[in-house]
Amino acid sequence: MGRAAGAWKLARSHVGEDASSRRTVSFVPTCLLIRHGRTSSNANGTLAGWTEGVGLDEIGRAQAADLAQRLRGLPIRVVASSPLQRCVETAQIVASALADVTVRTDERLGECHYGAWTGGSLQDLAKEPLWRTVQDHPSAARFPDSETFPGESIAEMQARGLQAVREIDAEVNAEHGPRALWAVVSHGDVLKSILADAAGAHLDHFQRIVVGPASLSVVCYTDRRPFLVRLNDGGIDLSSLVPPPGDAPVGGGTGVAD
Repeated sequence: MGRAAGAWKLARSHVGEDASSRRTVSFVPTCLLIRHGRTSSNANGTLAGWTEGVGLDEIGRAQAADLAQRLRGLPIRVVASSPLQRCVETAQIVASALADVTVRTDERLGECHYGAWTGGSLQDLAKEPLWRTVQDHPSAARFPDSETFPGESIAEMQARGLQAVREIDAEVNAEHGPRALWAVVSHGDVLKSILADAAGAHLDHFQRIVVGPASLSVVCYTDRRPFLVRLNDGGIDLSSLVPPPGDAPVGGGTGVAD
């Protein structure tokens, strides 16, 4: 989408007054939602979850570096990341192309707590009765605990992710102003649930969304509704994200539909 369709610039009319004479223009921060680059778990079809030591593979590092080059020069003020290694590595690569930006982590942006499913093969997990609930009625799905990894529901995952994004967006607005760009680096299912909310879709429809490794999606939050500006962007020019000057599958998959 070009600037004309950008959600950061909003024309508002005052109720009860002549719209042509009372229209005002306001801006809101632009939130860039980035999925981490590819890992060996993605490539091997396993559910990494909160397993420690899962970093980017060679392809994943190249994906993150390519995204960083596309983002170079954009006035991104904040980079907030999941604390998990694959996201922190992606965020650090992205931040290296930006000016005076350090990576902050937020547990609420972390991967879904898959519990007993953690480390499992997606091929094997697809045979579990819970799989169909995860695919067809995810708002009712809760992952079972294991001795090592706690589980949570997909609804709980969405709630904490949205809380984090909304709170950070408000902080960015207060500290850097409504024209600011900022970035989230998180995981496939977390981002899909946030994007479903932005699109006004029920959580049961979030599996319809595809978010590939190192892809970029963009949301702007206004006081009335979110605007979904870009989705699963894997390589087009990003310069139009800068506001113009003037007045006011489970785990995310490999980036293709399963």
